[in-house]
Amino acid sequence: PTIPLCGGGRIPYHSLTGRVDFMNISFSYPTRPGHEVLKKFNLTLPPCKTVAIVGESGGGKSTVAALLERFYDPTSGVVMLDGLDIRTLDLSWLRGQVIGFINQEPVLFGSSIMENIRFGKPDATDADVINAAKQANAHRFINSFPEGYNTMVGERGVTLSGGQKQRIAIARALIKNPSILVLDEATSALDAESERVVQEALDRATRGRTVLIIAHRLSTIQGADLICVMSNGRVVEAGTHLELLSKGGLYSDLIRRQRTEGQK
Repeated sequence: PTIPLCGGGRIPYHSLTGRVDFMNISFSYPTRPGHEVLKKFNLTLPPCKTVAIVGESGGGKSTVAALLERFYDPTSGVVMLDGLDIRTLDLSWLRGQVIGFINQEPVLFGSSIMENIRFGKPDATDADVINAAKQANAHRFINSFPEGYNTMVGERGVTLSGGQKQRIAIARALIKNPSILVLDEATSALDAESERVVQEALDRATRGRTVLIIAHRLSTIQGADLICVMSNGRVVEAGTHLELLSKGGLYSDLIRRQRTEGQK
């Protein structure tokens, strides 16, 4: 079933709080109808708080983000934004203005850096682009190129390092000034200095917004307001980093495993 892009309600920007509720969600991908990825899944993203989802790969983490952006509708249950079923809301507004998606392994188009950032908000002015780049810690490295913002990047952004690409992705999301940020973490490791600069940009980007982090590495999410551990399509543990460590459950197992792998 196709999901129409236009039509439906909008919430005025000044009254949007950015609360998201996943209520009793079950979901199977259309290609595998018998395989439930989410099973009676419940989660609330409180306004202006950061919630991180962790768990084994295949446990349904990225599916949660896909349902929030409404790439799919749940088989049963409902996703709510400020108490309204997102199926009743205008999808182009939801994706274009409310939700900023930061995929840290972004696709860069064969055009200028300026256009790659503007992709997040096609009617943005040059000043908007530069402002977003500054927030994303990208302005300085962009200006170090002889052509500045007019520098062309190849189909895969050949001239840019991993950390530079990630900052372009952050700028692309921030240019629309979204109320909700979804952050699908990069699995690719950056060197320590790049990681610091990217993390600084992310910390700035997430301030004052509702944030959902799909976490692959646990080191980056210890400051989250809430960490939810997923297994087999549902939340099995939730709490802060310290609360979950003291439980000695799945989260502390995951932490221990990542540390061991990191030492290899």
